[in-house]
Amino acid sequence: MGELPADWAELVPELDAQAGDHLVTKRTWGAFAHTDLHEHLQKLGVTQVVIVGVATSIGVESTARQAYELGYNVTLATDAMTDMNADAHENSVARIFPRLGETGSTADVIALLAGSRG
Repeated sequence: MGELPADWAELVPELDAQAGDHLVTKRTWGAFAHTDLHEHLQKLGVTQVVIVGVATSIGVESTARQAYELGYNVTLATDAMTDMNADAHENSVARIFPRLGETGSTADVIALLAGSRG
């Protein structure tokens, strides 16, 4: 693998990163493997994770499986993920994700989060 550009992991301004945000740099398919994500979430008392991303059948699925195995309640916003292979995406969404947690649209997740605060 060649040298990565200096700014390869910088977030786009539209994400509005905050000083207190916890940045995780994945070096494997899943966000929990070889990172401090699980420890960080445990310190905060987090029990629920919402997972989105690229690529559905690789990074998203790996992260969802790891979260499930670590005991998190897993929610997957299926319209906030994509894959280079449409069949692989559909397989993850239809066959794998329902076994790991709840699935729904981003609007569904936001509505549930808003309802839990009120």
